[in-house]
Amino acid sequence: MGQKRKAIETDELRKMIKDGRKKFVRLNEGAALYSVGINTFREWAIDAGAIYRIKKITLVNTNLIDEYLEHFRDEY
Repeated sequence: MGQKRKAIETDELRKMIKDGRKKFVRLNEGAALYSVGINTFREWAIDAGAIYRIKKITLVNTNLIDEYLEHFRDEY
């Protein structure tokens, strides 16, 4: 059995990413960070080519997700 991971608060996670201390997130962390469901976040990550699979761990590159989402920005 694996060890239980400590839950990270969304505000703390945002600060870690902004400071450059955390570039990759797990699917559940990313869903909380972007305020969407896990399946939606997974679809975004696949479309952005931001998924990294290492053994049984799935990590998502937040920089690639941000670039992907910028393509949908509307200019008013």
